[in-house]
Amino acid sequence: MNSITLLSVVKKTKFRLIPFMLMLYILAFLDRSNIGFAKESYQLDINLSNEAYALGAGLFFVVYAFLGAPANLCLKKFGARRWIGITTLAWGLLSAAMGYADTEAKFLTIRILLGVAEAGFFPGMIYLTSQWFPQANRAAVMGLFYMGAPLAMAFGSPLSGALLELHGFLGHPGWYWMFVIEGFLAFLAGIWTFFYLDDTPEKARFLTAEEKTLLANQMALEESSKKAASAKLIDALKNPKIWHFAIIYGCIQCGVYGLIFFLPTQVAGIMGSKVNFLTSLVTALPWLCALVGTFFIPRYSDQTQERRNICATTLLVGGIALGLSAYLGPVLAIMALCVAGTAYFACQPIFWIMPSSILTGNALAAGIGFINMFGAFFSFGAPLLRQHAENLAGTHAAGLLSIGFVVVMGAVLIFILPKNVGASHN
Repeated sequence: MNSITLLSVVKKTKFRLIPFMLMLYILAFLDRSNIGFAKESYQLDINLSNEAYALGAGLFFVVYAFLGAPANLCLKKFGARRWIGITTLAWGLLSAAMGYADTEAKFLTIRILLGVAEAGFFPGMIYLTSQWFPQANRAAVMGLFYMGAPLAMAFGSPLSGALLELHGFLGHPGWYWMFVIEGFLAFLAGIWTFFYLDDTPEKARFLTAEEKTLLANQMALEESSKKAASAKLIDALKNPKIWHFAIIYGCIQCGVYGLIFFLPTQVAGIMGSKVNFLTSLVTALPWLCALVGTFFIPRYSDQTQERRNICATTLLVGGIALGLSAYLGPVLAIMALCVAGTAYFACQPIFWIMPSSILTGNALAAGIGFINMFGAFFSFGAPLLRQHAENLAGTHAAGLLSIGFVVVMGAVLIFILPKNVGASHN
């Protein structure tokens, strides 16, 4: 009876939290990556070089990296409602301010500040998920949350493309309207957060007293089943497994942002046109495919309780596909990019089950923050690596191969993890 009741509580919690978390992730991902759509016109209008663009795209992740772990500890101390609300308000305002970044100095400054504002959001969402959902259900839950990124790119691509078509409206370029409107949407979401989000299962306004107790007891049981030695903050950084996970996550993020920041212009090159509304529709195809993969692959992982092999194989296929896309004809190249985009997002919900299965308490909050921080360094390096490889070899294929190689190395690192890592303690 208890397991059935617990399942109903989990379903109720999903209905309450997942759409909200998904909406915030869509806005966060859109606001950090929409610069890829404005790349050509924005660079031309403010006289921004390719190197400065790559630097600005990456600088976001430097401060994002350093502040991820302390921001997660702040979330634990001050509560999710206040911390996530303030974070969302801040990044919405800064994203809108990109509309006024008409010089290289302003561009770089706002990208840095945007990294500061968003630093606590994503690791906070991962930590929040670990506090609200039992481990046996968590990969599917994380899969639903991770759908925010491909949703942002799938539907944000046409939205950004359409907003760019407002070029000249009220005397402003199209990229101005894209930054301002998409940033304002995040600002409104931040206000909503203060009224909607609950900090913990014990404080959940949408659960009955019995449901609160059942869910809280289950989460406490899972916490107590983890190794007691991992209950201190410093243990997260002393644990070699955390460093292993951090490097893996970095390889994944290298693939994600090595693809995202260049995909609109890459698709435009394949189609032989400039970035416009039509190319934005084609750019959405890899993210539509990623939506399907991110929905089904983590669910299959939950059903089989197999984490390592599914995660590694998915990532391996994605790395190979990205490299191959440089040598294929237009149709096959787009298909390869669809495979790569799907792999990079579908593997991540499964990946996050693994570190959360060995850490608890402050160590969990700090461990997630540290892994996310390390991944952010790779995210910073991805556009620089791709641009440098292209400049060095004089061909776009070199950039794709360099990113694909890093992703394949990440898959190899997953394969050498213990086979049962991330399996349910139940």
